[in-house]
Formats: sequence, structure tokens, C-alpha cells
Amino acid sequence: MDTDAQLTERDPSPAPDQGPEQRSRSARFLTSVARLRYRPVTLFAICLAFLFLLSTFVAQPFLIPSTSMENTLKVGDRVLVNKLAYRFGNQPRRGDVIVFDGMGSFVHREQEENPVTGLLRGAGSALGLAPAADTDYVKRVIGIGGDQVTCCDKRGRIEVNGEPVSESYLYPGDAPSAVPFDTVVPVGKLWVMGDHRARSSDSRDHLGEAGGGTVPVDRVIGRADLITWPFSRWRTIGTPRSFDGIPAAAGPHG
Repeated sequence: MDTDAQLTERDPSPAPDQGPEQRSRSARFLTSVARLRYRPVTLFAICLAFLFLLSTFVAQPFLIPSTSMENTLKVGDRVLVNKLAYRFGNQPRRGDVIVFDGMGSFVHREQEENPVTGLLRGAGSALGLAPAADTDYVKRVIGIGGDQVTCCDKRGRIEVNGEPVSESYLYPGDAPSAVPFDTVVPVGKLWVMGDHRARSSDSRDHLGEAGGGTVPVDRVIGRADLITWPFSRWRTIGTPRSFDGIPAAAGPHG
């Protein structure tokens, strides 16, 4: 038996230096390298697109820009706004903390903004990395359509439909309101106030304007349900029980 010949036959053939086979292997190698190079970029783009869609239709991070909702919400807090809370027939309830577009209620002039700056700001706010538009506000619902909201009773409390409200969420030392008012909320509108009444520009400040300081329900972006950042303040934002005893409005008011 020719042992040397047998061993020679078992040796793998060296890869050709030239020819179609070598070019084919090189092409496959370069394609693999390219895929590895661009795969992280592709995955990042897919993640951004997913987050954008999630923020647009389901839940959006919102960066708290002011002290108007202290101590419930503090400057720099990031809250998760539930955009499905008022879909499918649900309506804002008294005590809910909402985010809304104030155009037409709190703001009556179009805000001018550079298109590029607006695009960058919109992308940043969608991810909770930048403040939302100047026309977006976060406040607490005090009265809904048909409610009579009054300030104040003999003990300085706000009344809704004649029933005083115990507002344990108010900023320490704040009065329910330093400004007296008596208003009936039109159907389809909301009366909203900040928890830090001394620092909040809310429905009280727009009583003399079109709409009487009320916010259209269809301008509500969603309900603030959760503080997500900083981690030390991670908690849900519940609706207080103090509104449970409020009687129904006497009748619809347009």
C-alpha cells in the first residue's frame, strides 16, 4: 500500500489564490463584515422608531419643567403619560393629574419656533429627554363638565357642587386659592389647578379669557400615571379619595 499517496489524498486542497471561487469567498466575507458594521445602526434605528410610535400612541415620557405641581411632581421629574387612559369612552375624573395642550385655553397665540429646533425638541420630548412644547401643561382636574367650582367656604376650602374638598396634596403652607372664584364648568371642559397654588398659573388666571379658563377634554394628551425618574422618586400617581364624595352636577351646562 502506498501510504504516502494515501496521506496526500487526505490533505485538504489549499484555497486557490485566484479564480471565481476565491472571489466568491471574498465577497461573502466582505458582506458579512458589512452586516456586522451596520447591524447596530439598524437596531438602534428600529428601537428609536419603536419608541417614537409608543410615545405617539400609547405612553409618553414628560419632563416636569416647573414648580406648579409640587410636591406631587418636582422640577426634573419624568412622568409617564398614559395616552390610552381616556380612549374608548373614558373621561378625565376629578383628581386626575393630566397633561394637556393649552392652545385655545391657556395660550391664544401661535408659538413661533424654528422648524429644525422644533423637530429636535419634539424628538427629545418624545423620549423624555427634553421639555415638551411651551403649550403643554400638567395640572390636576378639579371640576368636570357641569360642575360648579367655588372658592372658598368659611374654612377656606374649595367646593365642588357645594361639597368641600380636603386637598391633602397641596404644597405645605399653600391656601387652596388666594383668588376667590365661582364658576360652572361647561360640558366637554375641565377646570384644572396646580398643587402648588401659590406658584401655579392655571384656570384661575384665565377666567376673563375665552373659555373662562377651562380646558377642552379633546385637548387632553393623557393622564400622568407614574414617576419614572429619578429612581428615588419612582412611584405611581394616584387619584385622591377626597373627590369620592362629590355629588353629581345639578344638570348639564353649556
